[in-house]
Amino acid sequence: MLPFLLLATRAEDAAAEGEYRSFLRFTGLAPSNLHRIRVEQEPLPALRLEDYSGIFLGGSPFNSSDAEDTKSPTQHRVERELGELLDRVVENDFPFLGACYGVGTLGRHQGAVIDRTFAEPIGPTEITVNDDGAADPLLAGLPLRFDAFVGHKEACATLPAGAVLLASSSACPVQMFRVKQNLYATQFHPELDVEALVERIRIYRHAGYFPPDQAEAVIERAGSASVTWPPKVLNNFVRRYSRD
Repeated sequence: MLPFLLLATRAEDAAAEGEYRSFLRFTGLAPSNLHRIRVEQEPLPALRLEDYSGIFLGGSPFNSSDAEDTKSPTQHRVERELGELLDRVVENDFPFLGACYGVGTLGRHQGAVIDRTFAEPIGPTEITVNDDGAADPLLAGLPLRFDAFVGHKEACATLPAGAVLLASSSACPVQMFRVKQNLYATQFHPELDVEALVERIRIYRHAGYFPPDQAEAVIERAGSASVTWPPKVLNNFVRRYSRD
């Protein structure tokens, strides 16, 4: 099988390793079949799409809607390189699934309005699948309502032209969308279970998602949630796009 590729941008080693473990676990892929590039560490190398079955983009501390003059040189480089890669990915309708940061990255590339109107605090939220989502292969086998973990400072306020909305939540109208036939972005995190989210809360307690002294309350709220369905999105992606 041709491997899948995970593009990661988390500078904290613990967060980066935790994210990779989660993607391995919930895709069912072996490390040899899920290559990872930490784009925040070094320039994105030249990639041949034909060498991969598909591409995942993990979450990120970067926000696409940040003022340009506040972005670090690393963030500017990462955004430029991901944009250049998406030029080819979109042109070829190449299998792509971006989790959380994918909404800002793919959405912005396609002309969406990405801003802070529909930010959500860290924790569980109920996702509602619409008719287009119910018919989409990546949501096959999931119920029309399921809980997922979120936590984001920005979101998609207006979909790109031609994009198909697949799922929403009460606080965030765009939780999942598709571009063309094979490019997806989720605002929720399909790679997170309770254990992985708690680890991430501890790592990012000073990152502005919540007051640091409320970390234990956020962890308690997350720990009481029953979040089991979102990883099936990753599994469906792998099953649909694996190729020799």
